[in-house]
Amino acid sequence: MSRGNNGKYYLPSRQYRIVEVLLNTGPLSVEELARALNEKPENIMRDLAELEAKGLLRVIRRIKQVPVITGEGREVLIKRTPEERVFRVMYRCAGKSVGDFLECVGSEAGIDKQKARIGFQYLVRNKCLSVMNGIVVVDDEYDCHRAIEDASIIRSALEKIMRGETIGKDIVNVLKRRRMVRIEKKTIIIVEPSKVLEKLFREGLIARRELLTVVTPKPRSELEKYIIKEFDLTIPPPKPVGGRLNAYIEFLDLVRDILVSMGFEEVKGPHVELEFWNFDALFQAQDHPAREIHDTFFLKTDFKGKVPEELLSRAGKIHEIGWGYKWDPIRSLRPILRSQTTAVSVRAIYERGEGEYRVFSLDRVFRPETLDAKHAMEFYQLDGIIVGKNVTFKHLLAFFKEFAAALGIREVWFKPGYFPFTEPSVEGFIKHPSLGWIEVFPGGVFRPEVMEILGAPGVRAIAWGIGIDRLAMAVLGLDDIRDLFSKDLDFLQKLPTPILPYFISKTQASDVRVVSAPK
Repeated sequence: MSRGNNGKYYLPSRQYRIVEVLLNTGPLSVEELARALNEKPENIMRDLAELEAKGLLRVIRRIKQVPVITGEGREVLIKRTPEERVFRVMYRCAGKSVGDFLECVGSEAGIDKQKARIGFQYLVRNKCLSVMNGIVVVDDEYDCHRAIEDASIIRSALEKIMRGETIGKDIVNVLKRRRMVRIEKKTIIIVEPSKVLEKLFREGLIARRELLTVVTPKPRSELEKYIIKEFDLTIPPPKPVGGRLNAYIEFLDLVRDILVSMGFEEVKGPHVELEFWNFDALFQAQDHPAREIHDTFFLKTDFKGKVPEELLSRAGKIHEIGWGYKWDPIRSLRPILRSQTTAVSVRAIYERGEGEYRVFSLDRVFRPETLDAKHAMEFYQLDGIIVGKNVTFKHLLAFFKEFAAALGIREVWFKPGYFPFTEPSVEGFIKHPSLGWIEVFPGGVFRPEVMEILGAPGVRAIAWGIGIDRLAMAVLGLDDIRDLFSKDLDFLQKLPTPILPYFISKTQASDVRVVSAPK
């Protein structure tokens, strides 16, 4: 902004348009303002910063929860909802038993049995189909209009999210329940005119003037000591390489989408954790070697955390009965850098109790490892649990096979394992092309003592802590874990975009071969 001799303040054309729109409309988000100007948000950020520095605008940052489309939602945008896909072929498959109907629909519509079942259930719920004496019936009297209209509303809502538009809370809840979106926190930038701008505009002291950028050379006497190189504008400049997410981050996002589509909900927990949640809640004795300084990062502080009194009391009794030693509640309140995301899982069980649910946590953990091709001091771990009254060890093995299939892994090797807080336990291995068989699927059934400490003795939980970094190495074709965190831009640019088979084929758990004796 410059001031003329006539007392007016002059703004460049785009900045003048910005203040004009805001004075007419009031506060707007950056995205809304950009749409009103027919500009991209990134094109006006510098103008907003300059106007804020001049005291003409106020820029407010707010945290807002926004829906983000998952892999399930992207599939709906491309291929339509399961109920729409079943509806298209249901007349060709009617008159069969439910099982045969689902197989027929899967073959005719090109969808897996699970999605066929989902579509079938929605059509039955909306009275588009019925089952009589075990046979699926399509009657001309049935009105499928509501089911198809609901599906159309779902797709329309997903398209609005893709365009950055706002949708109603009710439809967001529907999409979230159907695993088509997840909720993430986003910083929203709101821009509003300042009192100074309103006063200047009222008094007619703001005007528009075109901006001209001029390069002024040094005086000729100073230029004589330089070689002057002329610009050759006929030479094309090098093409800039387009930006992209780090391939490892893309891989982690796709893994999240797989788990959400399998019915899991992501949960979060603190990086600085209490020994109680990291160890004691898992019935891990206070003299266990894993709780020593060579396996855990301890914080130099006198701070002690807080845990509900009844939970501490219950944990103490179970530890003393089970392990036969005097349990120290003060030690359990010491802060550490968490060594496993299982701490997040046990928090979830304590909060949710004896229900049926599936949750996972994909986040960083910290251990004093020696850095080499397969180990790091800070790494990602994928932890998860399935909780229910009838959950068994077989469900854990089935999950590992299903998850391996989704990643395009065709061979796994299971062997009995031992972990302090699960029984029975298993160690699952996959074959890396360079490193051989590597362990990635450790898991088991939480011991009864764990569930009793957490206040959920009436249910079982299968749990795992997957070495997601090692899985990423296999999918991305890397043989050194350090490459996942490389700062070499040329190397990172050459990494493949991880497109998991789960999204592009009908890979099933039955396609995964369990190896009895690895070679």
